[in-house]
Amino acid sequence: MADINLTTTAVTPTGINIGTLRGRLRSELHDEDATNYRWTDAVLGRHLDRAARELSLVLPREQKTALSTTAGSREVGVAGLSDRVRIEAVEYPAAKWPPSYVQFSLFESTLTLLSAATPAGVETLNVFWGKLHTLDASVSTLPAVAEDVVVTGAGAYAALEWASFASNRANVSGRAAFESYQTWGEERLKLFHEALRRFGREARVRNTALYPSEQAASQSTVQWAG
Repeated sequence: MADINLTTTAVTPTGINIGTLRGRLRSELHDEDATNYRWTDAVLGRHLDRAARELSLVLPREQKTALSTTAGSREVGVAGLSDRVRIEAVEYPAAKWPPSYVQFSLFESTLTLLSAATPAGVETLNVFWGKLHTLDASVSTLPAVAEDVVVTGAGAYAALEWASFASNRANVSGRAAFESYQTWGEERLKLFHEALRRFGREARVRNTALYPSEQAASQSTVQWAG
């Protein structure tokens, strides 16, 4: 297996964190009375985490990592690519102009170069991949354009969870209240899923433009379910 030399994209602080988005989410839910919150910070944080994770599956955080081959092997270990969502492209050998992208297959944590020649020694290749976004009390790696989408998704999940909880209990703000949350949550969830589909389409178009190959390289990959 190859050694991993991580040169991933740095996190640039933006001043946005999970607390900022939780405040936006409370405004979305009209739950801003600190003396009588309907949802705890922990519950809203859980829904934000879920929405951010779903966003990551269609619009992951972009990474570029330099790996090294070993003599006589087309296999490269990628276990060190933590929180990996998918691999977009493989540039091999690295530092050529124009860049050379190759086909690859992926099974669990092993990437196999589908190149005609077997690496003769230690050579550098660049892996372009996406990872889960980070959203915590210190930092957010979410693109600014996606922040409101995550809030929308989290709001939908919060409203639907509360409606489900309240519907099975008597005298919890009345039937009209939970039915209103159910309807509102379903509408917001539809908007969230529509936004995810749009991000997914845009990402596919962008990747096709960024990683062309004379041999239809990394756009034709084999990825096995892990």
